[in-house]
Amino acid sequence: MTTPQDLFLVSLDVPGEHPVEQGDLSLALAGAELVDLLGARALTLDGERIVPGPALTTGERMLDEAGAALERREPYETVEDWLWRRGRGLAAAYRDVLERAGQLTGRRRHWLSRRSGDSTPADTPARQHAADRWWSREPVLAGLAAALGIESERPAEAPADEAVVTVLAAVGDAVNELEAVRTRRRIENAAFDNIWRAP
Repeated sequence: MTTPQDLFLVSLDVPGEHPVEQGDLSLALAGAELVDLLGARALTLDGERIVPGPALTTGERMLDEAGAALERREPYETVEDWLWRRGRGLAAAYRDVLERAGQLTGRRRHWLSRRSGDSTPADTPARQHAADRWWSREPVLAGLAAALGIESERPAEAPADEAVVTVLAAVGDAVNELEAVRTRRRIENAAFDNIWRAP
C-alpha cells in the first residue's frame, strides 16, 4: 500500500475533530504522492521546486500517474503548485481505486459518493497496514493526518528528511488556505442573505 492509500483509509477510520473535507483530503493525497515519489527517488526538491528524476514504474497505478504528471521543464513546479494542480479531484480518484480493489465497504460519507451515508474501510490487510502505521505514529502519515485535523494524543516525531518536512509544511499551508477561502465564502453568502432579508 502507498502513503496516499493509507492516508485515505485513516481519514475514514480515525475520527477527527471535524469530518475531513474532500478538498483538504485531495491536497493531502497529492502531498502523500510526492513523499512516496521522493522515497522512490523519482524526484528531488530544490528548495520548494520539484526536480523530476528518471521516469520510474512503481507498480501502483496512481503513483505512476503522479510521476508521469510531474512538470519536466525548468523552472519546474513548486510543491504548492503541484498540490493544487494534482490535488484537483484526487480524493474521488483514490476512492474509486480503493473501491475497485475491495478496500471500501458499506455506505459512504456524504462527499464520497453519489449516494449519502457513511463509508468504512473493509476489514482487509490494507486497512490493518494503514492502522499499524497510524498507531505506531509513523511521522509522514501522522503529519499528513494532522493537516486534516486527525491527531493522536501521542505526538509523532518530525520526519528526518528535510524534503519531506517541506512537503508536509506545504500541505498544511494549502489546507489552511482552502479553509480561509471557505470561511470567506460563508461570510459573503451570509452577508448576501442578510441583504435580501433586510426590510
